[in-house]
Amino acid sequence: MASNTEPTFSEEELLEKLVSGEIPLRKIDAYTDKDTAIRLRKSAIEKLEGVEFEHIHNYTIDAESATKRNIENMIGAIQIPLGIAGGIKINGEYANDEFILPLATTEGALVASTNRGCSAITASGGANVRIFQDQMTRAPVFKMDNVAHARKFVDWIRKPETFEEMKEKAGETTRFGELISVEPYVTGNTVFLRFAYDTKDAMGMNMVTIATDAILNLISDEFGAYPISLSGNMCTDKKPAAINNILGRGKTVAADVTIPKEIVEKKLKTTPEMMEEVNYRKNLLGSARAGALGFNAHAANIVAALYLACGQDAAHVVEGSTAITTMEVTEYGDLYCAVTMPSVQVGTVGGGTSIGTQRDCLNLLGVAGAGEVPGENSKKLAEIVAAAVLAGEISLIGAQAAGHLARAHAELGR
Repeated sequence: MASNTEPTFSEEELLEKLVSGEIPLRKIDAYTDKDTAIRLRKSAIEKLEGVEFEHIHNYTIDAESATKRNIENMIGAIQIPLGIAGGIKINGEYANDEFILPLATTEGALVASTNRGCSAITASGGANVRIFQDQMTRAPVFKMDNVAHARKFVDWIRKPETFEEMKEKAGETTRFGELISVEPYVTGNTVFLRFAYDTKDAMGMNMVTIATDAILNLISDEFGAYPISLSGNMCTDKKPAAINNILGRGKTVAADVTIPKEIVEKKLKTTPEMMEEVNYRKNLLGSARAGALGFNAHAANIVAALYLACGQDAAHVVEGSTAITTMEVTEYGDLYCAVTMPSVQVGTVGGGTSIGTQRDCLNLLGVAGAGEVPGENSKKLAEIVAAAVLAGEISLIGAQAAGHLARAHAELGR
């Protein structure tokens, strides 16, 4: 509804004022309801830019909720085709069932390829998946007087009683999050503190930012050190970084499967030996020679498609792309395949997970909302992501080993 503090205008008057600039586009919400504000903002852009939008006004998502949580200056919605791959059998600690994977993408052949990998995995008894670490990080940066002052600061940070105070302060800002550790990194008179948290079912970036900010007030009061920035890029968020590959960020997940030789030949139309060779020359040597941080065929493809479908922060595909894919022929002539993902950032509450279309996809996977035990649903989703990436890797390496990649794209990529 329109704000009680703003004058009332007709829609025609509001549109005129938007076009003239008398009312800024970002402030139209104060004069009318959300759906009308979106429609008027869209119409103003059409007049100002001389374009006509034919499709973006067609959407079913809750504009009231989206404009509060997810978007500013909304003028409509973008639709991305949604397909399904699977079922895929997953033998995880949290995801232990057969799943249908929702994949949102505009890349022809991606869903079909992933589906083929799912088939090979399921026929082989399923993907084994385990989470080895679960921590979301935020790393503020401080400027000290000199290295002696930096050492004094680091020594104070490392005191057990200091950590307990910081943990208590963080706990005041969140019901579910918990500070796990604080690691200092020194560069001359600059000190970075990498705070790590358990964020349960939330992806947790907002949670850890708010908690760390509260801790910085404690540090300022007790030590007299003031941060230059709440984020010093040692976190490292939404950028490829070796620290995430080594120490992990979000959930560190690994998935593997042993595919019998006959299934490789029947479903992938190649041999275990050829797939091992392609993976070694392409994913390992090729990536190393290129100086890549990811050693995989196309992990980002599956990560992006799942993240878009399930309301995850799409920018975190950067960290998801650093997966390492390994393949080797076993002593029995079968093919062992694995993907290791050091930095999977997913959540089942908060962010885009509340948008209706994305929540449908989370419901399909059985992970919508908070788990009965806090943190279980986000871990289940992370295991599903790793298994899906494994399926994508198996299919693409199989296609390249068989020489089918170009043909598949010609037939399905259009």
